[in-house]
Amino acid sequence: MRTFALVCALAVVGGLWLSGCSTAPKSQVARENLEAEARTALQTATNTDPTLQTVLDNAAGYAVFPNVGKGALIAGGAFGRGILYENGRPVGYASLTQASIGLSAGGAEYTEIVALETPEAVNNFKNGELAFTAGAKAVALRTGVAATAAYSNNILVFTMGQGGLLVDASVAGQKFSYQPLGAVPPTAPATGTARAPAGAPGTAPMAPGAAGTAGTSGTGGATARPTSATTVTPR
Repeated sequence: MRTFALVCALAVVGGLWLSGCSTAPKSQVARENLEAEARTALQTATNTDPTLQTVLDNAAGYAVFPNVGKGALIAGGAFGRGILYENGRPVGYASLTQASIGLSAGGAEYTEIVALETPEAVNNFKNGELAFTAGAKAVALRTGVAATAAYSNNILVFTMGQGGLLVDASVAGQKFSYQPLGAVPPTAPATGTARAPAGAPGTAPMAPGAAGTAGTSGTGGATARPTSATTVTPR
C-alpha cells in the first residue's frame, strides 16, 4: 500500500513539474487573461489589506501569482503562473513550481504575492536563483498585517484565498522561473492569400503559392537555467 501511495505521489509531482516547463502562457489570449487575473488579484489583495500597497510601492519589484493550484492526493505540490512587476508595471511572466511529498488534503487554490525588497532580489528572481527552504513561511493576508510584516533575506511572501479569504499556505520548496515580455514571440495572425498585380496583356496572374513568395518564421527566446539556486527563508 505504501509503495502504491508513493508511486501516486511521484506521478502527481512529476506532472506538476512538467506543466511548469512553460513560463509564459502559449497563446496571446491566455497571456492577456493572466495579466487581467493578476491585476484583479492585486486589487483584491490591497482591498483586503490597504497597508499592502505601501509594501509594494516601496519594493524594488513583486510577483503576483493569481491562481496557485495545490496538488491533491498525498502530494503537496503546486504550480502557478504570474506576472513580475517593477515600478508598478509588468515586465515579464513568471512561473512557480513546488514539489514536496507529504500529507495534503484537497486541491485548494490561492493567490501568492512575492515582494522583492532590493534590485538584487529582483535579479535573483529573474535569473531563477530564488528558491525557498524547508522552513520558509508566508504571511496570510488580512487587514493591517502587511504593516507589521518583516522581510527576510529581502523577500516577503503573502498568501490569500480566493476572494480575499484568509488562507495559510506552505511555500517551502517553491522555485521560480521568469521570461521577459519582449522574449515572448507574438501569436502569428492568420494570413490570407495575397493577390498578384495584373500583368501585361497576355500575362497570366501569379497563382497563390507560386515561386517567388517568401514566408517568414519567428523564433522564440530560450530562458537560461542557472546551475545553482539561492535558497531563502522568508517569514
